[in-house]
Amino acid sequence: MKVTADTNLLLRTIVDDDEAQTTRAVDLLETADMVAVSLQTPCELVWVLRGRYGADRANIAAAVRTLLNTSNVVVNRPAAEADLALLDAGGNFADGVIAYDGT
Repeated sequence: MKVTADTNLLLRTIVDDDEAQTTRAVDLLETADMVAVSLQTPCELVWVLRGRYGADRANIAAAVRTLLNTSNVVVNRPAAEADLALLDAGGNFADGVIAYDGT
């Protein structure tokens, strides 16, 4: 089964603020053959984690890296890595998407 993950689905697996939703989200992601993630989704995920949950850059980067390193996740990895490099340097993750697209 192919799943196209939206921000809410990924967020549930990271923040674990609703046990039932977290369980369903994790089960869905673990049983999917492929989890497609558009570049807009991690941009929004980073924004929500910082703005709503007050997560720091290091924890956000770790969460995004865990997502990218999951074997069934398909994403534009070079672009996502460029985004993470900008986040690690103190910049904005979404600006990394824009910068990568401009190269």
